[in-house]
Amino acid sequence: MKPMKFVILMMNILVGLMIAGPLGAAAGAGLSFIPQSDGIKTGLFPEVWTGEMVKAFRHDDAATFLAKIPDFSQYAQYDVIHLVDVGADPEVLVNNTTYPIDVQDLADADISISLDKFQTKATKITDDELFAISHDKMASVIERHKAVITETKHDKAVHAFGPQSHTAATPIVVTTGEKLADVDRKAITRKDIIKMKKHFDDLKVPEKNRILILCSDHVNDLLEVDQKFRDQYYNYTSGKIANMYSFEVYPYSENPLYDGDTEEKKAFGSVPGTKDFQASVAFYAPRMFKCTGSTKTYMSAAKDNPLTQENLINFRHYFIALPKKQEAIGAIVSKYDISG
Repeated sequence: MKPMKFVILMMNILVGLMIAGPLGAAAGAGLSFIPQSDGIKTGLFPEVWTGEMVKAFRHDDAATFLAKIPDFSQYAQYDVIHLVDVGADPEVLVNNTTYPIDVQDLADADISISLDKFQTKATKITDDELFAISHDKMASVIERHKAVITETKHDKAVHAFGPQSHTAATPIVVTTGEKLADVDRKAITRKDIIKMKKHFDDLKVPEKNRILILCSDHVNDLLEVDQKFRDQYYNYTSGKIANMYSFEVYPYSENPLYDGDTEEKKAFGSVPGTKDFQASVAFYAPRMFKCTGSTKTYMSAAKDNPLTQENLINFRHYFIALPKKQEAIGAIVSKYDISG
C-alpha cells in the first residue's frame, strides 16, 4: 500500500473512532456490525453465522441414523452431485471349454442429482429489541433456524428411504396384529418384522448395516403387547433400541405416510387422511447416500432500513439423502381396518 493511501485509511478509521467508538471504527474499515446491548456479544455477519450453521448441521447429522449413511458431500459441485450407475455385473462362466471367451460390455451411466434446497422465512429483529433484552436474541434466532432446517431435511431423508409401492426389490409388509380400539388400523407384530427380514434375505441383502426406523405408532404397539420388546426397548449401554432380527433399530417421530388400503406412499408433507398412517422404513445403509451442499446466510442490517430500523435474517441450505437405486428398501405399513 502506498504511504498516502495508508495515511488516508488511518484517518478514516480515527474519524470513525471519534464519531461512534468501536462500531464507528468498524464502519470506517468497511465492516458491518449489529448494535447490541452491553450484555450481548457484538457479532460480525453474515460470514460468521454461516460458518456456525455449517458446523451445526454437520454435528447434528452425526447424532442420528444418518450417521450410518455414506456421505458423498465431497463430490458435490454447485449443489449438484453426479452418481455412476454401474449397470449389470459381469457374467461368470463355470467350467468353460469354449474359447475365445465372449466379450461382455458393461455400460455405465451418469446420474445427475440436484440437491434439495431448504430455505427459512426471514425473521425480524429490531434494534429496540437488541438494546432492551438481556439475552442474545440473534443467537436464539439462529438456533431456531438451524433446528427447523435440520428437522425438515431429516424428515425428507426418511421419506426418501421408503419405497413408493411394493415391488420385488422394494417390499412392503402390511401389519397383521390386532385391530386397535382407538384407531382404524392393525398393530405391528414381531412376525411383520420377521417377514421384512425374509424379504431382505431373499434379495441377498447383507445382514450387516440393515436399518429399521420404527415410527412412533409401531414403537407404541410393540411396547403395549410385547414384553420382550419392552425389556429390550432401551439399552442402557448404547442408549438406543436393541437390534431385532438382523436390523439396527431406530425410533423416529416423522416417518413417511402410507395409504393403509393401497399401501402407496404419500407425497412429502402431505396432510394425513383417515386411511393414512406413518410407516416403519427398512433399508440397507450402504445402498443409500447423503450429500450436504452449500449454506448461505441472507440478512439486511437495521442500519440499511432507516424507516423500520429492523434486522432481517434467514438461511438457505442444500442437502439430499436418497437410495442409490430403488432396491434394498422396504416399509411396514399399518393396515387400514374398520371392522369391529
